[in-house]
Amino acid sequence: MLKRIFDIIFSSVVILILSPFLIPVIIILKFTGERYIFYSQKRMGIGGETFDLLKFATMLKDSPNMAGGDITSGNDPRVLPFGRILRKTKINELPQLFNIFKGDISVVGPRPLTPKNFNYYSDTAKEAISQLRPGLTGIGSIVFRDEESIIANSAKSTVDCYREDISPYKGELEIWYKNNRSFMLDIELIFLTAWVIVFPESRLYEKLFKGLPERPGALRN
Repeated sequence: MLKRIFDIIFSSVVILILSPFLIPVIIILKFTGERYIFYSQKRMGIGGETFDLLKFATMLKDSPNMAGGDITSGNDPRVLPFGRILRKTKINELPQLFNIFKGDISVVGPRPLTPKNFNYYSDTAKEAISQLRPGLTGIGSIVFRDEESIIANSAKSTVDCYREDISPYKGELEIWYKNNRSFMLDIELIFLTAWVIVFPESRLYEKLFKGLPERPGALRN
């Protein structure tokens, strides 16, 4: 109940504060690229139910049917010029504040995936994650803030890199969150989200959370 109350207050306040600043984004999207503002996509929610996740449009409309599918890599040709700015700054995620207000997601939780990508998780990870309300941010989002670069620099195909390297470790991280979740942990993860946006190379989370699953060799740099 405390988490839901926090979600409602947080999303309401941030929507009110950011509304005037989002108007220029809406105008630019309306008159550039393919001239559409919002993009919604089916994602997996609590209890295995799907919901429509809202984002600012950053890619070509038909991108899910192009090479790469619903996995985006660095320098992905499907991403529009202004979309690159929105994705780099995470501004494209801000419409999800309405998803938080509605109760589809929380401020903090496992990042909601498409049904296809969710199925790359192990059965253990799927069972654990399905018990949690997904989030705007979380430990998986923080550790994999450079996910697109990892995929772009991998010798594997986009899908193989995600399925074999990223998904198993991300699943372990989300299980760690489930086993350690608390209101104070959520506050720390909100702080770390802002921190890694400003300092994208930082791994401060490794110093704060000593019990995190070990990063596999394929993801070390």
